[in-house]
Amino acid sequence: MQDLIGIVLGSGLGPLADRVAVDRSVGFAEVDLPVSKVKGHAGRFLFGRLGSRQVIVMQGRVHLYEGHDAKALTAGVRWMHSQGVQHLILTNAAGTLDPAMSPGTWMMLSDHLNLTGTSPLEGGPNFVDMTEVYDGSARESFRQLAATQGMELHEGVYAGLRGPQYETPAEIRMLRTLGADAVGMSTVLEALQARALGVKVSAFSCLTNWAAGLSPTTLDHAEVIETGAAAAASMMSLLEAWCVA
Repeated sequence: MQDLIGIVLGSGLGPLADRVAVDRSVGFAEVDLPVSKVKGHAGRFLFGRLGSRQVIVMQGRVHLYEGHDAKALTAGVRWMHSQGVQHLILTNAAGTLDPAMSPGTWMMLSDHLNLTGTSPLEGGPNFVDMTEVYDGSARESFRQLAATQGMELHEGVYAGLRGPQYETPAEIRMLRTLGADAVGMSTVLEALQARALGVKVSAFSCLTNWAAGLSPTTLDHAEVIETGAAAAASMMSLLEAWCVA
């Protein structure tokens, strides 16, 4: 029996759902989950098929910077697990810190830095091993498929911060020193929650902009949405190929 796949779509990445053969949709509010007020987050689950796999697509997410706590932020992950999801694919929009990773390309997460100051596992001795948050065998499969498709797929470390403000150039220099390749405001807490539930995790950052201080232009959320939408097609092709592999 194949794993039921859950896919979480980040800012501007709603078009990733276009190739899913949708059977039904469920709004976040219908199952008592918080709804994001950020543009680019539709706030619904889509049940259907991608390739040969049954999937649940979580179209949008909530964030710490909206005033939600870590438990609320990861409620969607717990709900998908309750529906039978065994492998969770997380996507996000992120700023790139690496001159070799240009905006408009994708980075597969090999690891992360949780710099949010919180965890969905708070409240008890939930000592979950995090040696390999992002499933190694799945990463190898994605790596091979991306090469076959001629897709430029980077790999690196994602730094998750609270936001909502973008980082300062000094903070970006600090993150580079810590080993981060990309930075954003989501994903890490969802990954922690999924691993605590025994769910496999894969994650991808759409690199939508240069981080502060690496470009003369200022950062703008509209640019994040636009770049994410433009890059969505290549990721959907990769996910579709993975779902028939």
